[in-house]
Amino acid sequence: MPLCLLSTRPPTSLITCHASPGTLRTHPSPPSTSSLSHLPTPPPSLTCALHCPHFQSCSGCTHEFNLHRPIIVDEATDFFNTLGVSDFTFDTCRLWEWRCRAKLAVRGSAESPLIGLYQEGTHNVVDIPQCKAHHPNINAAVELLRRGITELNVAPYDEDQGTGDLRYVQMAVTTFNTSLPASERYRNGKVQVSLVWNSRNENSHNSEKLNALANFLWRNGGPKSNVHLIHSVWANFQTSTNNIIFGNRWRHLLGERDFWEHVGGIDIALAPSSFGQANTRAFDILLRKLQKYVPFGASVADLYAGAGVIGLSLAATRKCRSVKCIEINKESKLSFEKTADRLPKIVDSSISWHHADASKEPLSWMVGSDVIVVDPPRKGLDTSLVDALQNIKSVKHKAKSSSESPHEVKDEKRPWILRAREDSVQIGSKTTSADSQALPETLIYISCGWESFKEDCKLLLSSKAWHLEKAHGYNFFSGTQSIEVLAVFKRGQGGLKKKKLGKKKKKRL
Repeated sequence: MPLCLLSTRPPTSLITCHASPGTLRTHPSPPSTSSLSHLPTPPPSLTCALHCPHFQSCSGCTHEFNLHRPIIVDEATDFFNTLGVSDFTFDTCRLWEWRCRAKLAVRGSAESPLIGLYQEGTHNVVDIPQCKAHHPNINAAVELLRRGITELNVAPYDEDQGTGDLRYVQMAVTTFNTSLPASERYRNGKVQVSLVWNSRNENSHNSEKLNALANFLWRNGGPKSNVHLIHSVWANFQTSTNNIIFGNRWRHLLGERDFWEHVGGIDIALAPSSFGQANTRAFDILLRKLQKYVPFGASVADLYAGAGVIGLSLAATRKCRSVKCIEINKESKLSFEKTADRLPKIVDSSISWHHADASKEPLSWMVGSDVIVVDPPRKGLDTSLVDALQNIKSVKHKAKSSSESPHEVKDEKRPWILRAREDSVQIGSKTTSADSQALPETLIYISCGWESFKEDCKLLLSSKAWHLEKAHGYNFFSGTQSIEVLAVFKRGQGGLKKKKLGKKKKKRL
């Protein structure tokens, strides 16, 4: 996802925005002399303008006016209208200071470090100390890190030579502080700092500088400093010459080990290596809406589950009969276990997490579920999953036939199924054997990639196995042409059936 960052305080009211034509990286041009007799074109909305000094040099934000309604919303509205969904909604969410998680490159020199994003189409880092999208404390933590690099003579990474110490930094803000009133928690969020160090492990020759830098951050931003800014400091060790940011080795250096946030009605734990939504508040708004489309007591399969935040949120708020979370990244397992351990005691569900690739035999995860939730990466659904959803009618027939004919259970030999069983986590003992052959009636699709979603949506609807019932958009990345979509599909041709019934009634009249 695009990154953009920030420091100044936005206007206190977010409801005074007025729609006007959007602008992509350009300022409004003055009217020509031939058009002076006409009414002037309304200027872009300055109330909802970015006002960022790094705009155009930074690759994070693509437009600076009308943040409350990016141009892509009109396209989305038209797209859903053509599919029979005329009540598409769009939530503007927070327009400034929304980013609570940022990965930034560190380049330049110890005397003049550059901490920011690559300039578009290059590997030249743009310094962005006053980014308008960042939570203010990310900017403050970046400035503290800059001081530490200079004072301790820490060498930023040199891509061409493969030398230097500090390659990247990840800043993640937690607003989970129950000692403060709810209204003050966001502004006073603490920053988890993850330093990506150019060495194989903590025993390398430059480890002394790593520890010195961590201690500098903690001494000047920890709980005993004048301003408590830093939640914790972690190190990640990475020596690869490719473009990946994190290596596989992590070390907790200082501060709290556990990083907590509260979204979707539950407390969630996230490790520095876990995927976390950058816009925490917008994600919470989306989860609250999603919950309304899951019936109480339903059985849910959460594919592309990560640390299981969506599935566990549904287990707690909708009293689900069962929840299965399937995730390919094994690093998410520990976060899932910690989050599940904090669920309210009244949750009485069969909850499981499986380290597995949902694209391999996806039907094995879908069978027995009333609701499927998919939250894929930007590229969209895996082809095998789309195929399974398209052909769900024939699958239902096969499932019914197999349940009616008794047969011996063969020993499982497929390695990906065996690994999923070995690495699974089971919580609760409620059984769901009565639904073992049931197939989902509802598909909830969360998308961060608009183009891939459109393709997946068309494929699902073309099979006549699903119809689109509801769609909602969210401004997860204000200042960009990105849109987060929550789409609800139902089994069968609901829209077509209604049209046919309407035609029959007209004929009778």
